[in-house]
Parts: sequence; C-alpha cells; structure tokens
Amino acid sequence: MKKINETVKSKSYPVRLLQFGEGNFLRGFIDQMIDVSNEAGVTDIGIVMVKPRSGALNSAFKEQEFKYTVSLRGLTGDSPVTRERIITSVSDVISCYDDHERFMEYAVSDDLRFIVSNTTEAGIVFDENDRMDMDPPDSFPGKLTKLLYARYKHFNGDRDKGLIILPLELISNNARVLESCVKKLADTWGIEAGFTGWLDEACIFCNTLVDRIISGYPYDEADKLREEWGYEDRLTVCGELFGLFIIEGDERVMKELPLDKAGLPVKYVKNIVPYKTRKVRILNGAHTGFSLWSYLKGHDTVLESMEDKEVWDFVNRLLFDEVIPTIELDEKELKSFARDVLSRFRNPFIRHELRSIALNSISKWRARLLPTMLDFIDLKGELPPCIVDSLAALLLYYRGSTDSGSGYAGSRTVNGRREEYEIMDDQSVISFLKQHEKDDVDGYIGSVLSNADFFGTDLLSIKGLKEAVTESYLKLNKACG
Repeated sequence: MKKINETVKSKSYPVRLLQFGEGNFLRGFIDQMIDVSNEAGVTDIGIVMVKPRSGALNSAFKEQEFKYTVSLRGLTGDSPVTRERIITSVSDVISCYDDHERFMEYAVSDDLRFIVSNTTEAGIVFDENDRMDMDPPDSFPGKLTKLLYARYKHFNGDRDKGLIILPLELISNNARVLESCVKKLADTWGIEAGFTGWLDEACIFCNTLVDRIISGYPYDEADKLREEWGYEDRLTVCGELFGLFIIEGDERVMKELPLDKAGLPVKYVKNIVPYKTRKVRILNGAHTGFSLWSYLKGHDTVLESMEDKEVWDFVNRLLFDEVIPTIELDEKELKSFARDVLSRFRNPFIRHELRSIALNSISKWRARLLPTMLDFIDLKGELPPCIVDSLAALLLYYRGSTDSGSGYAGSRTVNGRREEYEIMDDQSVISFLKQHEKDDVDGYIGSVLSNADFFGTDLLSIKGLKEAVTESYLKLNKACG
C-alpha cells in the first residue's frame, strides 16, 4: 500500500511559524487551520514543529515527509459529517535538543513571524535553574527567551523583526504569564534593558482561548481507514468537527494572521475574559453539572447521558435558564454557543468518559458552577434549582467509604448490580471526606458545605442552600438506588 507522501505533492511555503509542540492537539487544531488558510490563498505560512522535550522524534514524520491526515467528525443537525484533509504546510520537525543549531537558525530567519506553543498547563513556568548558556534551557519560557534574544541580537534590535507569540496552553492570561516569565529570565540572566524594550515594542504576546476535542490516532479504526483512503498514515489525527480559536490582539494580528478570511472559526477580540467565562460556564459548567448525577444513574459516557431524556432536559434547563442569564455577552451568541455545545455532547464519534470529567470535581464545581450560582442569586434573588441539584450530586458522588479495596470509594447501581468506583481528588480532599464518612446525612452535608478550603467561602452562609441541597440529595440518593 502507498505511503501518504506518495499520494500528494509537497508544497513549499516560507517558514513563518515555529511551533513548540508536535502533539495531536496542535496538529489537529492550529496546523489544520493554517493548512486550510494556505490552500484558500489567505495565508502563505510554512510550519516547523519543534519537539520541546528531550527524547527521540517519531520517525514517521520524516518517513512521511511531514504529511499526515486530519479527520474531523461530528454532527450537522442530526447528520454525521466527516471532513478530512492531508496536511502539507509542515516543512520540518526538529528537536531543540538534538537539532539545537538548526533550531537557532530558524530563530533568526528573515521569514519567521509567529511562535505557537502547547507545552501543557505546567509548561509556562519560571525555572530559576535555566541559564542562557544551556543548549537549550530546560523550560519552555527559557527556550523562548534564548530564541528571542538571539533574534534581537541578530537583527540589531530591528523593530520590524519582532514576533507574534500565541501560547495555546489552557491557563488564564496565558500570554501575559509567558511574557512575565520571559522578562523575569531576561532580568535574571542580566540581559541589557534594550531587549526588554524590544519585547514591548516589537513583539506581540496574544492571550488565546482554544476549543476542540482531539482524540488522536484512531487505533480502533486504523485498518478500516487505511483501506478506505488507500494509503498508509502513521500520524493520523482525529477530532471533533467543532473548533473555536479566540485571539486577543489588535489590528496587526488580524492583518497578519487573517484565518477568519478562510472561513475558519477564529475570532479576534480586545478582551478575551468574557469568552473564557462563556466557555467555562457553558461548556465546562454543563459537563460538571450533569456528569456526576448521570454516572450515578448508571451511564458511563457523555453520549449515553445525552440519550437519556431526563439528563438531556436537565442540561437544557441548566444552560438556558440558569447559566446564560448570568453572562454579559450577546444573548443570541450565547444561545448559539450553547446549542453547539449540546450538539458536541451528542457527537457519536467521541467517547468522553464521565469518570474523566469527575476527576477533581470539587475544584471543578467551584470554578465552573459556583460563580454562576452566586450571580444567579444576585440577579434573581433565588437559588438556581439545576445548580443546586448538581451540588447535591457532587456530595452524593463523594459520599464514600474506606471499607473497600480502593482506599476510599463510592458506589452506584448499574442494571440492578451494585458496583464501586474510586473517588479521585487531591489527598487533602480525600482526607477530609474520610474524617466525615460516619456522619449522618445532615452532618456530612453541613461539614462539606462549610469547608471554605473547598469552595473559597462557607456555603452555609447562603440562605436556604443547605436545606435545598439536602432535599435534592435525598431525592437523588433514592432515585439512584
């Protein structure tokens, strides 16, 4: 069977984007968007992927001449849709450890204009052990600082040779945090003040928000797809059809990276905070709102949950009656986003486990649903019933016992059979719960709601909340067996 690189011609683009990370998300998200935009004639951007960690590169990159397939699958209305594309905009994949000299050559290229990264949420950190003479420094900010300083020196501080930097890591103010790390390293390394001035005047650090589920290589379908496509591809990336890329930047960024002109789901904004709030409260809030209750009912995945009319109706009430009224964005836009979220939940191509959503649920409930509850109370003068039910489900799910082989476990009934599940959270959370596992229902609920370490405040101070949660808890406990 043919290899993928034997089925499509190579294309040549100037290397304008250096990408820290070669993993599934970047390849199925930003690289797919760049490739679409290049084909549409909107951009002319070649990509070089940089492996930011030590270790061997996947040999398939060079063997396939840096080509791979992206398969995006989802629903349009109730109809399944698949969009496939062979990516041809990547011209090289290197290791900044094993290919450090080549890495630094790209750093000072005349054509280079963009830096993109996805080094995980833990990747944007200041490392006091980084040094300029390391090839390369250990941390991503260290590598970036060395790259930018080399560029600054090579072009003698030319303001036209700055870069547009777009970190995609899922942390708040990702660009501001990264910029702060770079400046702190510059100060620590004793770099001249002119470099900091060049960063301020020539470089643009853009906060971003990204949204697309990328499931990666389709191991279960690889043979079927190989026969269907007629070629071998060891780097296939699968993901959902939905995508959203929000960039906080000025007109210079819109002009130089006009991905929206290619019909891509990219939005340029002056303030990213409302959009982050929208995502956290609608998408993430919905996940946390129904997942624990649905799991206790006997479901294992998001899709199974959406096929249960009771859960489906609950999520709709949660989003449209309680969450959306608390967000200060255009209501029409919010409802459209919520409908997209519900469609994504029903995607038959994505298996999203409820247990993965359940991990660390106390901190998730605090971040995703508590602010909505407080705003709803301020707005309406009453408790939001669906969010109250979600809090009751959280308490019921976390009501465990040490009398099990799993250390601390809860239990649910599935098809008339009782089964245990391990409760997974920070050790401090588990330790607290163990201290109260023998409490009666009233004592247990009161102890958890009053724990300010869990919620940042004593929830017992909210009028009527304990009574409402207790009533819901007892009903859910009876209904879930």
